[in-house]
Amino acid sequence: MKINSVFGVLLGALMLLVAPAVSAEKTMMPYIQGSSDTADVRAALTGAGFEIVGDFSPYAGAQIIVVTSDDLKNAVSQSDFGGYGAAIRVSITDVNGERQIAYNNPAYMSNIYQMNSDLAPVRAALEAALGNQGEFGAKQGLSVKKLRSYRYMISMPGFGGHMKLASYDSHEQALAAVEAGLAQGKYDVAKVYRVDVPGKPESVFGVSLGAGANTGADDHVRATVDRASPRSTPHFPYEMLVSGNDVYMLGARFRIAQSYPSLTMGTFMKISSAPGDIKTALREAANGAE
Repeated sequence: MKINSVFGVLLGALMLLVAPAVSAEKTMMPYIQGSSDTADVRAALTGAGFEIVGDFSPYAGAQIIVVTSDDLKNAVSQSDFGGYGAAIRVSITDVNGERQIAYNNPAYMSNIYQMNSDLAPVRAALEAALGNQGEFGAKQGLSVKKLRSYRYMISMPGFGGHMKLASYDSHEQALAAVEAGLAQGKYDVAKVYRVDVPGKPESVFGVSLGAGANTGADDHVRATVDRASPRSTPHFPYEMLVSGNDVYMLGARFRIAQSYPSLTMGTFMKISSAPGDIKTALREAANGAE
């Protein structure tokens, strides 16, 4: 056999060995675009087995419907601090007369929040209800490895860098304090939803941030960073997590960046005050009537 022929055979064999590893490298984006033809989004979601736990409008022309399901709650209960992902946000956004429907990508969420489940049944149910017109929200997809160790920059917090806002003597006392704090509406922080994780003392609150949150306000963040189409509206609302006797929040430099992973540093700097303002507002909410 000629040398060139031997080389060709070896090269072909090597390519066969390498190809599965390359093709197995799955990447994903933060959001999935649903079908704009979905006439009744709420009915479609409940018909697919989802429970609507809240809704709100973060800014004019945008509506968020927040849902959960038994599959989702059971999956997050198996992960440390999985409650951050106990709800899916579905958006209906009017962009120059175009009706855009979008929702969180469960696979992306399961990895960015380091869950023990890929949430495949949840994704299948969402696609059955709303369709799947493709993933979006980043210039290119992020791998599982990248998502599970995600930081916008090496000096910024990852998922494990979430912040403790308050501590109480019991889980029940912590829940009561957060409910009371949100009812007061300090810094224009308002309750959108609450989901209790089954089988463990953990509950997640979704909250809207109004103008009183200063640069952390939902509309300010959106107007600064969300200019692409489709809109990344399912970034909202922000979360507070009551786990055991403590109240936590995801650091905004992580929470915002994972929703908009292709932000340029220049744009990110335009909201450089937002993380501090969000933390101040949520800390007030976490401390109830104090």
